[in-house]
Amino acid sequence: EYLGCSPRLVITPLTDRCYLTLTGAQHLHLGGSPAGPAGTGKTETVKDLARVMGKQCVVFNCSEAIDYKMMGRLFSGMAQSGSWCCFDEFNRIDVEVLSVIAQQIHTIKTAKDGGALRFLFEGR
Repeated sequence: EYLGCSPRLVITPLTDRCYLTLTGAQHLHLGGSPAGPAGTGKTETVKDLARVMGKQCVVFNCSEAIDYKMMGRLFSGMAQSGSWCCFDEFNRIDVEVLSVIAQQIHTIKTAKDGGALRFLFEGR
């Protein structure tokens, strides 16, 4: 979907370094986790990079109420659409749920590494 000419983020040496790191990770079928103080533009940087790469970026605000089933449905949709997801407040998710999420991400990464066009995820 063409959204017109949208405003861009100002490119600084830090955003440039973040872009290089995230695109290198993407090439290796990995993700990225920009870290830093609140309000420094981590989410906006990821959203702008997704825009430049022609990908939809969904920002998902995590909370303690998230369970592995909800995340499985989200990952399934992301994998099918090719969209990116930016998880805000990922540290709020319970450790037990994070363990299952790690397995879900591993399943997707294994399929991407193998170049699979289709793969079995969460029994579907």
